[in-house]
Amino acid sequence: MGFLLLAGGAEFGGQMSAPDLRAIELAGGFDAPICILPTAAAPDNNHKRAGDNGTRWFQSLGAKNVFTADVIDSKSANDETLAASLRTSRLIYLLGGFPHFLGETLANSICWQAALDAHQQGAVIAGSSAGAMVLCEHYYDPYEKKLLRGLNLIPNACVLPHHNNFGKAWASQLGQLLPGSVLIGIDESTGMVNDGGNEWQIHGAGEVTFYRAGSTVRYGRGERFSFP
Repeated sequence: MGFLLLAGGAEFGGQMSAPDLRAIELAGGFDAPICILPTAAAPDNNHKRAGDNGTRWFQSLGAKNVFTADVIDSKSANDETLAASLRTSRLIYLLGGFPHFLGETLANSICWQAALDAHQQGAVIAGSSAGAMVLCEHYYDPYEKKLLRGLNLIPNACVLPHHNNFGKAWASQLGQLLPGSVLIGIDESTGMVNDGGNEWQIHGAGEVTFYRAGSTVRYGRGERFSFP
């Protein structure tokens, strides 16, 4: 089984170097194939720029084998060639953007199955903002103001991205809608990395806030914890 990185947003800049360098390390180092998935940026035709930004960012960190897989609709999400490139990647990074479009496009697709196959073989799956949201069992779509089923890579959880900006405002409502789930508020420029079993560590500029069973717990840079 592989590893996970959940980031709160404002990816590809500033103090995101810490969690992303850790993800590169877990993926096998600077020669490991890194795949950028710009799916969530496709609805406003921003996927090309977003993918290029991701490629440049990881190259700036020293990665030598970075590419974008243009999974931008249901047809491309079921493209065998794109799926093959995902299956052999060691770090798969889901960018931010429109969470509902991202979740619906990937669900039950051969590209998402290829990502799961890679993860099963030890790859890192990473997501920032919308990318982190859809990896959980549930996610909140702020555009449609709906609670939706995610890809369920992390059961019994729901990410509140951009927590230090606007995500914290969702906590009360989602706590009522998901009383048995853990809400994970992740600040911008901050990532939580699962680097073995249930062990996680905070990297980056901010904090991660857990809401569960009426209690609130915060973890800062460098702190480790078990989840679930």
